[in-house]
Amino acid sequence: MERNGLLEVGGKDVTIVGPDIEVGQPAPEFTLVDQDWQKVDVLKATEGKVRIIAPVYSLDTGTCEAETKRFNDEAAQLGDDIAIITVSADLPMAQKRWCGAAGVDQLMVLSDHYDTNFGQSYGLLIKERRMLRRAAFVVDKAGKVVYADYMPVLGEQPKYEEVLEAARAAAA
Repeated sequence: MERNGLLEVGGKDVTIVGPDIEVGQPAPEFTLVDQDWQKVDVLKATEGKVRIIAPVYSLDTGTCEAETKRFNDEAAQLGDDIAIITVSADLPMAQKRWCGAAGVDQLMVLSDHYDTNFGQSYGLLIKERRMLRRAAFVVDKAGKVVYADYMPVLGEQPKYEEVLEAARAAAA
């Protein structure tokens, strides 16, 4: 499924691949690649936890950097029942370098570069750039989406308090 009219990048309309995810539906399964190029079945790897999934365009942009650092800071206060997964289409070695330099060590930072199955399953893949549009999801312990929000522009950050409250409520 390809859609237009949802997002502009560089002043031009882009094609978004995949359907938007809605609250109440089961979270689609997906695999990503970790910073050592190992495939990770994310929902299985975080089974029994509430997941905050934070797709970003690229860790090498100011907005995505700020978001990832903010979630890294929040992760230390959320406890072991909540996992935060940041996803970009950046190459795994670039993610590893960036995380080391930024001191990001409380999150799973994973790549959708290999086959973009996450981006396509969650309505995030920007076809023309092979990058992800920005969004935020919370998936409960049973695998149901309890929060979904797509940022209308690449430079907009998620509503952190809403995301964190949805995660805390799902963990209670």
